[in-house]
Amino acid sequence: MRARQLEVFIAVMRAGTVTAAARMLNISQPALSQILLHAEDELGFTLFERVKGRLRPTPEALEIFPDAERLSAGLDGLRRKTTDLRLGRAGLVRVAASPPPAMAILPRAFTKFRAQHPNIMLRAHTAPISEIVDMLRAGDASLGLAMDDRLPPDIEAEVVGRLGFVCLLPAGHALQTKAELTLADLVEEELISYRGNTRPADELARAAQAQGVALSPSLEIDVSISAVGFVQAGLGIGLVDALLPWHQFAGLAVRPLTAGPEFPIALLSSRARALSRADEMMRDEIRAACSAVLGEHRAEA
Repeated sequence: MRARQLEVFIAVMRAGTVTAAARMLNISQPALSQILLHAEDELGFTLFERVKGRLRPTPEALEIFPDAERLSAGLDGLRRKTTDLRLGRAGLVRVAASPPPAMAILPRAFTKFRAQHPNIMLRAHTAPISEIVDMLRAGDASLGLAMDDRLPPDIEAEVVGRLGFVCLLPAGHALQTKAELTLADLVEEELISYRGNTRPADELARAAQAQGVALSPSLEIDVSISAVGFVQAGLGIGLVDALLPWHQFAGLAVRPLTAGPEFPIALLSSRARALSRADEMMRDEIRAACSAVLGEHRAEA
């Protein structure tokens, strides 16, 4: 029995007459009768008998009716699901991000996205870039956001912005008298910064070499947010990305690093996996959020 025949059969079972069933389905009586006849021809048995102007279901019709209702409910649910997916009203969006963009960009993107698509479930993962790549490959995340665009060929990296570095000074540090700092200012200082073989560390090393400056962190970190406690404890100056809202942390003085390098903020996806409509809408929101956050940083500078 085809979907339209199933719909007509259920309508007649519920309404009891061709007239009422046709009204329910908003079709003509002759059209409904024709569909019903075709269904009976394909099934090889009669579904209804005419009794005093009404249609009385046959035993066969009564036998298949419960199954027909279950099938119809499933089809209705499928139609709603496909409509919701087409209109961006249902689904799941999974984004994996390194900590700075996860804290500074994703909240803004998720807020805008949720306001427009409240029925779509959001899932955020915070992870280092190596794990983000693995998640994109496995389908555990559809989008990634990281501070590096040097990715394997199966990962697409769209640079959505660039940002520099700041210096986090312990309260009362002598360099607080300066409005901005250079790499040369940091030569004799205890530095808290990124471990080697990371994109921020590589950019800082190249800039230092170009400026004839020797920099060597005495305390290496994996993620910039971990520098906060160490700086507050007086263990050194944090040389970290300018993405996070560092002014919100007590016990720190924040100074921009001038004539310093920049690093990319990249929006990642797997070349082997197509994005859903919801993923594409989230990608647009992340682009907009990144642009807004970087615009605010430029205005503050």
